[in-house]
This record gives sequence, structure tokens and C-alpha cells, in this order.
Amino acid sequence: MSIKSDHWIRRMAEQHGMIEPFEPQQVRARQGEKIVSYGTSSYGYDVRCANEFKIFTNINSAIVDPKHFDANSFVDFVGEVCIIPPNSFALARTVEYFRIPRSVLTICLGKSTYARCGIIVNVTPLEPEWEGHVTLEFSNTTTLPAKIYANEGVAQMLFLESDEICSTSYKDRGGKYQGQTGVTLPRT
Repeated sequence: MSIKSDHWIRRMAEQHGMIEPFEPQQVRARQGEKIVSYGTSSYGYDVRCANEFKIFTNINSAIVDPKHFDANSFVDFVGEVCIIPPNSFALARTVEYFRIPRSVLTICLGKSTYARCGIIVNVTPLEPEWEGHVTLEFSNTTTLPAKIYANEGVAQMLFLESDEICSTSYKDRGGKYQGQTGVTLPRT
């Protein structure tokens, strides 16, 4: 198994639609303003956060239960900046839509710009033949409100290609998050 380079990422995105929309280079500024970078890096792809958010709230005194998740635990917000309350979290999605090849497992890691501010990004691996917008989980580990910027980089995807094709892909087993669009809540 090996990590894939910028050449491979560009080829897979441009010829096979693996990432849409796709940015072949690192974008560090927009209209003269510095931004949190996104696009292709040496051995990964920095994804952007869309402007749709679900911010966790406990106004209903709900219990967080992954088997019986209460959608009322979130407040929907659309905007260019999301403010996550202290010691709380928010869900968002990538701008990019992914189509993962059958021989590839994709791992997501947070960007250091956010990590150094106490904001943790968590995404489970993108399995072979999974496709959709990636739901992003942002945890604000600080005692202060924290900002997430829409349409800027928030996490990096690393592509690992196996030397052997899996016998059963995510698509083959009818994974419950296949083809998701928008911010997707837990499903059972």
C-alpha cells in the first residue's frame, strides 16, 4: 500500500472525476486576501468546508445516542463563518464531492491552522467505492467560541492505494452513507 502523489491526484480528478470541483494547485489567497489553503498538495488534497452547518445545542436536554439520534440537537446555519460554542461541536460538509476508486482508502486529517486553535476535525475513512460529500465534524476543545471559515481549507485527504483490490467495497455492501449530499446526520 502506498500514499499517492500530486500527479496521481490530478490525474484521477481530471480524468476520472474523483474530486469535483477540483483545484489542481494549492490556493493560499483569494482576491488579495489570505485564506486557509485548499487544493492539491504534495501527497494529499486539502478540502474546503461548505457554508452549511449544523451547530450542536442542548436546548432540549437531549441525550446523544448514535442509535436514536435526535436531529433537534442541532441548529441549522448557513453563512461564511460558523461560530462553534465553547466545548461544543458542529457538523459541516465538504465543497468537494468524492468518488473513491475501488483500490483506494482515503484518510482525513485536520489542518494545523485549526488544530493549533484547539479545533479538531474528525472524519472517518472514505472506503473503496464510497462517493458523496464528506460530512465534517468540528470539535471546539477550548473554553472560547471558535470560528470555522466556509469555502476555505479545513482538512487534508490522503489517498492510500492497495496492491490488491478488495473483495467487497462500500458500494457492494450498500453502505448507508453512499451518495450523501449535504450535511448528513447519523443513520442506523
